Amino acid sequence: MFQKILIANRGEIAVRIIDTARAMGVSTVAVYSEADADAAHVAAADEAVPIGAAPPRESYLCGDRIIAAARATGAQAIHPGYGFLSENPDFVAAVEAAGLIFIGPSAEAIRAMGLKDAAKALMEQAGVPVVPGYHGDNQDDDHLAGAAEAIGYPVLIKAVAGGGGKGMRKVAGAADFPAALQAARSEARNAFGNDAVLIEKYVEQPRHIEVQVFGDGQDAVHLYERDCSLQRRHQKVIEEAPAPGMTPEMRAAMGEAAVRAARAIGYRGAGTVEFIVDGSDGLRPDRFWFMEMNTRLQVEHPVTEAVTGLDLVEWQLRIAAGEGLPLAQEAIPLTGHAFEARLYAEDVAAGFLPATGTLAHLAFPPGIRADTGVRTGDTISPFYDPMIAKIVVAGATRGVALNRLARALEETRVAGTVTNLGFLGRLARHPGFAIGDVDTGLIARDLAELADGVPEPALLRAVVASAALVAAGLSGAALEGFALWQPLSRDLVLACEGEQFCVQLRLHGPDRATLVLEGGEVHAIRHPEGWIVDGHRPLPVVKAGGAIYVFAGAGGTFGLVPVDPLARATAEGLGGDGIEAPMPGLVKVVYVAAGVGVTAGQPLVILEAMKMEHTLTAPRDGIVAELFVAEGDQVEAGAPLIRLETEEDIA
Repeated sequence: MFQKILIANRGEIAVRIIDTARAMGVSTVAVYSEADADAAHVAAADEAVPIGAAPPRESYLCGDRIIAAARATGAQAIHPGYGFLSENPDFVAAVEAAGLIFIGPSAEAIRAMGLKDAAKALMEQAGVPVVPGYHGDNQDDDHLAGAAEAIGYPVLIKAVAGGGGKGMRKVAGAADFPAALQAARSEARNAFGNDAVLIEKYVEQPRHIEVQVFGDGQDAVHLYERDCSLQRRHQKVIEEAPAPGMTPEMRAAMGEAAVRAARAIGYRGAGTVEFIVDGSDGLRPDRFWFMEMNTRLQVEHPVTEAVTGLDLVEWQLRIAAGEGLPLAQEAIPLTGHAFEARLYAEDVAAGFLPATGTLAHLAFPPGIRADTGVRTGDTISPFYDPMIAKIVVAGATRGVALNRLARALEETRVAGTVTNLGFLGRLARHPGFAIGDVDTGLIARDLAELADGVPEPALLRAVVASAALVAAGLSGAALEGFALWQPLSRDLVLACEGEQFCVQLRLHGPDRATLVLEGGEVHAIRHPEGWIVDGHRPLPVVKAGGAIYVFAGAGGTFGLVPVDPLARATAEGLGGDGIEAPMPGLVKVVYVAAGVGVTAGQPLVILEAMKMEHTLTAPRDGIVAELFVAEGDQVEAGAPLIRLETEEDIA
């Protein structure tokens, strides 16, 4: 076994790998960018080495710096985590050329599964079922259109080198094919530098079920399946194991197919074989097809750990150190049910726009697993994926586990940035999901309901009242903040998400109060756990960074700021004539110049943040009066980018 390993990653996966390494007595080395100097994974490791500036291309994607850090610290092996360099065969080759061990598959195995068309051809040869489609080299438009006709509409155009839904288009009929093909090619060319595509049969009621495999280079086993059908824009949201509705026959067929895939390439380490499943007639052994193989540890691996009782990172280290498979197939247990929900800093109401901010408060309920790489006081950076945590629960049955997930989400407390926590909570209570009636289109179909974070009026009054009581200094012990010279009545103004709430607080002794606000009066009674407002259970409240955060469970988290009624705005801002940055980010492209006329909806600027590009468009017709930024500028949220004016303004 290794004495020391380096983790070539950051965030929650780096912390998770460090935890297992420490339990095995293995020392760890972390690497970090300038933005991560005080990060949780740096504090958790035995040693840490800086490797460059905040942008990944200047740090976490610099394989030579990572290898140099491993050699300088005496690490014997490098664990890539996932993302970044984890599926880069050239990095694997460089690690091995430096005399180090790569904790993962060989460069040849990664290359074999790197291109979807080649991988599908290889799987067909290995006897793994593949979605009907065209995976050939002929990329002529007419030839591809003919292939689509032969397969039968609807079809799916997919980038050969794709991932994350980029370069992918569903086509309902022949008339739509040419435009969809050009769009998919353009997106693939920009994202991957490769505009080659393949054509597949589109499955009408698809489920995404994947199988965890492990190989030692000689043989392979599977650790059962995970259902990842709850997706938004091809990105997983909640995963579970085992798959609902799975039959012994289906599990055996999928497991054997996944093992055949791993054996076909002499696979070593952890991998995931992903299948698309037609769920229109239940789960049937003849209705699943190979999609791709992820040659790394997956984000959702904790649910497999929960139902097998096994540590997948430990298996990775043992196999990389030269051991054989720790267990034979028949000895691998499967017990109970588990869920994982991905908690992100993102604005659901704004189209799941990635968010940043400093975490004023972060706490998870007891009795759950929360894999996280951030802590209270840490900053969600615009340079990396905005994941806050993976919330993992398990239970003896699916129903028990799902109830635990819903409760865990209600009791998780995050303050300082907007999150998808409320969205996850509503998804966990979705009636269709509760009975296991899931497919990859569920979220899109019910998005309006799932994204609706508008609180009930009674709950909002309770939230405002709870915050007002804290703002008045009445949040602690019975007499805290209560003095003889304090007026029996006082007025407070609280701001929340652009709205202001005026509250008149009337005290009736230290333990009772009446609050008058828009919508009527509410009555509050002090309780050891907080204030009971109009019969609502006490809502947890914290003060941080000048704001008061009220946690309303499934109702959401509210940040309220006390307002000085004498304060006046010092600037009027840009009003409706300005385009401002919706989040911190990098100005990637500026399409216009001062003096240029624009029309409503015309692209003006591309802002890059959280690994995504966001196109900002003109809100109306006008002329660019002022341009405040240039390509390459880093801007904060709310920063002015462009000011428009009309010809009448100029005249």
